[in-house]
Amino acid sequence: HIDRLAETGISFSRFHTAPMCAPTRAMLLSGNDNHIAGMGKQSFQSKDFGYEGRLTDRIVPVPALLQDTGYFTCMTGKWHLGLEAESNPANKGFMQSFALLMGAGNHYTDQGLFKEMPVSPYTENGKEVKWENGAYSTDVYTEKLIAFLDQNKEDNKPFFAFAAYTSPHWPLQVEESYWRNYVGRYDQGFEKLREERLHRLIEAGMLPPDAELPPLHAGVPSWESLSADDQKKEARKMELYAGMVENLDANVGRLLDYLKEIGEYENTLIVFMSDNGAAGDDFFRDSEYGPYIRAHFNEDYEHMGQASSFISYGPSWAEAGSSPFSLFKGFATEGGMLAPLIISGPGIHPEQAISHDFLTVMDLAPTFYELAGALYPERYKNKEVYPLKGISLLPFLSGKTDRIHSDEYVFGLEHYGNAMLRKGDWKILNTEIPLKEENFKLYHLSVDLAEKHELRKAEPEKYKELL
Repeated sequence: HIDRLAETGISFSRFHTAPMCAPTRAMLLSGNDNHIAGMGKQSFQSKDFGYEGRLTDRIVPVPALLQDTGYFTCMTGKWHLGLEAESNPANKGFMQSFALLMGAGNHYTDQGLFKEMPVSPYTENGKEVKWENGAYSTDVYTEKLIAFLDQNKEDNKPFFAFAAYTSPHWPLQVEESYWRNYVGRYDQGFEKLREERLHRLIEAGMLPPDAELPPLHAGVPSWESLSADDQKKEARKMELYAGMVENLDANVGRLLDYLKEIGEYENTLIVFMSDNGAAGDDFFRDSEYGPYIRAHFNEDYEHMGQASSFISYGPSWAEAGSSPFSLFKGFATEGGMLAPLIISGPGIHPEQAISHDFLTVMDLAPTFYELAGALYPERYKNKEVYPLKGISLLPFLSGKTDRIHSDEYVFGLEHYGNAMLRKGDWKILNTEIPLKEENFKLYHLSVDLAEKHELRKAEPEKYKELL
């Protein structure tokens, strides 16, 4: 079903999010910088500008402005933009919502994953609700979203529907009927998969023929150094991950079938995206979160994929998942910020296309506004708001222009000290803490997507310009 969306729309090979999920969601729902939107640091709240840990009144949330424009708005799934009542989706423009307020959850139960939240909090239309234990997250979110749309299909309003799936986020859990399809697929290990994906992306036209692999992350062991039991367990991780993606694909199909059933498929712009690069976390062994997780979950081979199991993708498979880009989630490298994006629907031209143009998650909100005829205000609810930082993609999607941003467009981002700034194909990057000016490195992405060749000394004027 996801492939079918790509065949009828445009796939973007250079779509940039934030390095982690919450700042990406803040940028998605605001069309603005993560600090202006209030999410300067994920899972951190303060009274300081940019670090409120929720959507601020410095921006207008997408669903609020679309609702004001006459749209029915609804969402299901992960929120992660504030636990307090005033930050709930119900108070940010969503007329109907079913939301997991935390950044992750057990896919089958409401058993919490973190010490400070032993029961995962869910709300429906702003009111606390209990999870039906045994129900699978992706299936539930799809059913809820279809129910919301179905309840309002006779209101003669256009709709904005946001399906914020938690799959395939850790913990890796899915029914055996899904992961069983992939047994043996990954027995050759992560280095082999990394190479295969590089070649497949080149063949598909997503990468140039001369694309290279970056060096492996220092913490990644070779596949051959693992014992037979460890290899077996590692391969099962990817089997689970693949099974979760297949289940996700089936649920995307359910949404598309519903739109066809009510006669709105041909009238709906569909955006399919992820919110950061591949996740290299292994929270089971994490010094901060690990003790609680190990006390309440297991990672035994025979239980992998079940509700009692906590399995992460891990840095080894993340290196393959982000291939051929450098590093993964959490870093301001291309591997941490490049994510899949497919846009399909009416007015998309040309079909079956791949775009290599640079764009960011901040460009989606302006696109929705232009499509809906919504004017972004200078003031909202008697308060001045910051102007949008993204631009509408509609001229590009419709074929009226052949570029999204000019070479003079500047995009910069900082999160937990990871910082980057890009102008045209040039990029400066810092991945060190503390954040210091002298730690920035310079790369020319038109010839170095893997960020292997540092050019600070070779191009001092360009380095100075970007700083």
